[in-house]
Amino acid sequence: MDKQRRDDLASVFLEATTTDDMSTLLDELLTSSELEALALRITLVRKLLLGQTQRQIAAEHHISLCKITRGSKIIKNKDSVIKGILERRIEDSKSSR
Repeated sequence: MDKQRRDDLASVFLEATTTDDMSTLLDELLTSSELEALALRITLVRKLLLGQTQRQIAAEHHISLCKITRGSKIIKNKDSVIKGILERRIEDSKSSR
């Protein structure tokens, strides 16, 4: 995808300012399979950050280790946006207990 189209897509997502708006936007743009794949990827990254092994995650979700490889690469990237977001959420949930 070229930079202009990617930036245009990102700017559309930024205009959804509430969780309800973002949820509706995702429903309008993505199929249920695409939404499920995206949600699973976020779940996999979160579980890796929480210390679960790739094998544990694969067994729990009945998926191949190959599916988890991308999530593993994400958490190795110190500049990853999703990693930073999920780490903050994990930390917030620990401090609110």
